[in-house]
Amino acid sequence: MPEFRFERECRTPYSECYTVEMNGDEVGRVDIHFGPAVVYATLCVTERLTQEEIKELIAEIDERLVLTMDPMREDLVVTVWVGRKEGVYSEEELEAEEEEEPEGDGYLSEN
Repeated sequence: MPEFRFERECRTPYSECYTVEMNGDEVGRVDIHFGPAVVYATLCVTERLTQEEIKELIAEIDERLVLTMDPMREDLVVTVWVGRKEGVYSEEELEAEEEEEPEGDGYLSEN
């Protein structure tokens, strides 16, 4: 069984976001949104994870992240996206890049 680790990126009153690591390597991100009775999650993972590993990861998310915050939830609905990480973008980075390079598209900048 793979060893998953979760590193919290942010928290609001009704949601949390985590980077997901498996055996020391970053393999995805999960955004969890707590509703009145149902918890919704969006799980984005790399293409290298198998269906079995994704199922194990969802079970870990439920046990270690969701049930510790909302043990009375009626359901957990997880939408899974599989792909590759393109980058992390922010307005601050985009504005700095526009000031430095006024010509060209320069629309997105990877952190």
